[in-house]
Amino acid sequence: MNAVNPTDSASLLSAFGALGVLVVTFAESGLLVIGFFLPGDTLLFPAGVLCAAQQGGQPPRLVLWQVMLCAGVGSVVGAQVGFLIGRHGGRALLTRTSSHRVREGAARAERLLARYGYRKALLIGRFVPMLRSVLHPAAGALGVPVRTFTIWQTVAGVLWSQSLVLAGWALGSSVKHVDDYLLPLIALVVVVSLLPLLVEAVRSRRGRDRERRGDTGD
Repeated sequence: MNAVNPTDSASLLSAFGALGVLVVTFAESGLLVIGFFLPGDTLLFPAGVLCAAQQGGQPPRLVLWQVMLCAGVGSVVGAQVGFLIGRHGGRALLTRTSSHRVREGAARAERLLARYGYRKALLIGRFVPMLRSVLHPAAGALGVPVRTFTIWQTVAGVLWSQSLVLAGWALGSSVKHVDDYLLPLIALVVVVSLLPLLVEAVRSRRGRDRERRGDTGD
């Protein structure tokens, strides 16, 4: 048996199928450092494609309802566990970690929650790679009410997971042999998923530029 690369979507889906979707979405949705290195968007979309793609008259390699169920359960339960980790571990868990990525992500999560409020931040953050891995523990550490968090992270988790799986399934159903192009598709998903990060970076830079100009004007 070939070694499985946990950061490679094709390897995970080939080895574990829907069960791999469950485990990865769980970890990626709230296990901090581990979640940063696991595929999220780039796992769900190809999984949807493989639910529709057929080769040589054989049935699809994955079953749609199983993938959708595993994706939904993994993303929702993972986020809730991440919230509990943050709630009981406190802010120190996020700020004293040796990982620069975690500290930076925690700061971004705090800004997002302060800027948009709990509901909107949980919806937006779920669709931003890397941020969603730290947003849920950060929400727990920052004292977001349990009921509010549970309701809105569930809504966000279901929307995120199901929309990506169904988008992949729709493409796989409409384009023949689309699974032959999984690597380019995964690359495209990576680019699209990073757009929110790029937009945020541009906005932050513009904000700093305006502040500097204001300081200079004084």
